[in-house]
Amino acid sequence: MSTHVLRCDGAPVPIALASLPLTQTAAIPDTGTLDELLPVMAADSLPRLIVLGEDAGLAAVLTHLMRTERLHVEIGYVPIDRTYGSRAYETGTGSAAAKRALEGRPTETPLIRDDTGKVLIGRATIVGEDGGKLEGEAYVDDTRLFTGKVSTLHVSPMLDMPGLHATVHRGLRKKRWVAGRAMQLGTPGALVTRDGITADRVVKRSTFYRHHEPWLLVR
Repeated sequence: MSTHVLRCDGAPVPIALASLPLTQTAAIPDTGTLDELLPVMAADSLPRLIVLGEDAGLAAVLTHLMRTERLHVEIGYVPIDRTYGSRAYETGTGSAAAKRALEGRPTETPLIRDDTGKVLIGRATIVGEDGGKLEGEAYVDDTRLFTGKVSTLHVSPMLDMPGLHATVHRGLRKKRWVAGRAMQLGTPGALVTRDGITADRVVKRSTFYRHHEPWLLVR
């Protein structure tokens, strides 16, 4: 097995990973860097890539693996601090996450993507087009999540099936998470933020769903 480290935006390198081959990249890895790295790793029958960084960086890596049909690559995730993704996938952080990424076993894990072809690692937040209340109707599978207006809609991946869950904010009401394979939203206009990155255009529909192939998370 060959193991390579992808260091995003100068993330600290835990001692356990210091002796491994390492590639530096931006906070959001560019496809050129990945296209140079992945063929080298492909020479091994069991390639493992350890991503040091944040949820958005790992999402970019998995998006590229999905689009290039390389989801057989084992992925370890080492965030510096706790993130929505580290909580969803129970990876830990820092040195503990590094040890798990190095010594753990790959586990088939639901891969959550959206209708733009981008992978979601931690959380998607959807609000109205002006940043205010979100108007419309949303379902998780056959369960209606809301109709009318809500403050915010959140979608997050799950470690196990069915793959994702979603909730809405309605004032001070307690949040109720609904799990399923897919979340579908119809709206006059909304802004979607995926793993901390807000889209540059307003959408009238947004769908997050479980991809037909899992990814191999090392835990």
